[in-house]
This record gives sequence, structure tokens and C-alpha cells, in this order.
Amino acid sequence: MLVLLAGIFVVHIATVIMLFVSTISNVWMVGSSNTGTISRGLWLLCNKTCTQLLVSSKDEASLKAVQAFMILSIIFSVVALVLFIIQLFTLEKGKRFYMTGAIMLVCWMCILIAVSIYTARFTGTVVYSTNPHHGYCFILAWICFCFSFIIGILYLVLRKK
Repeated sequence: MLVLLAGIFVVHIATVIMLFVSTISNVWMVGSSNTGTISRGLWLLCNKTCTQLLVSSKDEASLKAVQAFMILSIIFSVVALVLFIIQLFTLEKGKRFYMTGAIMLVCWMCILIAVSIYTARFTGTVVYSTNPHHGYCFILAWICFCFSFIIGILYLVLRKK
């Protein structure tokens, strides 16, 4: 049981780190241009230097929603991690980590909403580039989506023995 708890803890920490990286880094979409590689994130557009991300007025609300839900997912994931540590030492034997699992599933839902909006509104759009494709941050966000769901379900069914 201790190995299972340690494994879940390590995967949870990895999920938090990957959420930070995918939110902060600016490689959600990548494209080629005659001056090099252009990458677009949630915050900046980077060619050789990074500049403010220019978004049309119809896409501005969508981008703000993606930014907000990714930040919320980080917050909920960190809260779930802290709550797991607290419950690990305060719960009686045989109790389940219901609160931790519920918060982690809220994190999972925030990631789902953010990545779905980004996929629907911004896929294939990198200014002044050819051959746009998804960057590693987008892929990390989907990996975090999977990990947070698995961790949330495991917390709900996991008993402290």
C-alpha cells in the first residue's frame, strides 16, 4: 500500500510540474517561416524574440478562458496535493481520500475545458507561418488531462490501510 501511495504521489507531482510547464511555456502551436520557427503559446508569440500575442476581438474571450482554466487547473492540482498530504496523516485507517479525488476531478474538468477551447479556436493558426502543428505544451496539457483523471479516480477508490 505504501508503494501505491508513493507512486500516486510521484505521478501527482509530475502532473503539477507538467501543468506549470504547459501553462507558462509558449509552445502550444509551432510553425515554420523563412526566418525560423514561430511558436505561439497562451501568452506570447515567439519568433527570435517574444512579443505580445495578438488576438482578434472574436478570439480574445476564448483565449482568456483558456488562460483562466489552465491557471485554475494548476490551483486545484496543488490544492489536491496539499490535501492528500494532510489527509495521509490525519485520516483514520480504512477511510478514503474523497475530497482529494473530487478536487483532482475538478482539475481534470478545468484541463478538459481549456484544451478543448484551444483545440476548437486556435488549432492551425500561427501568424506568418507555414505547416503549423501542435507544440509540446499542448501535448503536455493532454497528458495532464489523462493523469489527473486517473489520479482522481484512484483517490476516490483508494483506502488508507
